[in-house]
Amino acid sequence: MNLWTLTKRRLDLLSTRSQAEGEEEGEGIQRRVGMRGFLLLFLMSGMLLSWSMEVRAGEKPTLAILPFLIERVDDPSRGAVCPLCGGVYKRGNILYGSQHTLAQLFQQKMETLDTFKILPLEKAEDIFLKADKGQFELRPLRSAIRLAKELNVDFIFIGYLFRFEERIGSHIGAERPASVGFDVHLLRVKDGKRVWDGKFDETQQALSENLFKIGSFVRRKASWLTAEELSSVGMDEMLKRFPGPKELEEMP
Repeated sequence: MNLWTLTKRRLDLLSTRSQAEGEEEGEGIQRRVGMRGFLLLFLMSGMLLSWSMEVRAGEKPTLAILPFLIERVDDPSRGAVCPLCGGVYKRGNILYGSQHTLAQLFQQKMETLDTFKILPLEKAEDIFLKADKGQFELRPLRSAIRLAKELNVDFIFIGYLFRFEERIGSHIGAERPASVGFDVHLLRVKDGKRVWDGKFDETQQALSENLFKIGSFVRRKASWLTAEELSSVGMDEMLKRFPGPKELEEMP
């Protein structure tokens, strides 16, 4: 074998070995790139899942507010009793349409509170008008929960109106002050539990009639309010103690 042939064989051997090493290295690079891509995809999937869970966890519970039910008694000398909580209220006249006025006012207060995603009042009223009112009188809690399921909401407010007497006079002087009595009850649909109650029962008084209520008099703008204005103040006061969505979900 001459020198040229020996040299050529050595060069071919080196070339083959270099090619094999290059292919092996290339496969290694592909494997590393593939693994990095897989890890990146895995991390991104985990981040997306976590973000999706946070979004679902951060969603507000849904709420429907029904028109206030008017609770009347046959004997004027007796107080009116709430069918849900058993609270006793001073009975009085109820201005026509005031149950809808209170529902609209309460809807505005709850929207400002921003605890729930609230169903439009018109939709809740439409379903309520088709419901059996006799069943609401006999079984108010069960009837409200059934209606809430039809509306597909997490919570529902049902309220009772016992008195809505308008002021006679003006802001600076009233021959007869406004007088309002109502309550509201929040029902949790998933288990039919009553998880919160609000109550307001007041006939406005002048400061000269009750010096112990100076704070109340100042909060009422030191003037004679209309029945709607008095109701608004009452709702603001009761909602100061309203719990958050997590607390409402976890209440026994």
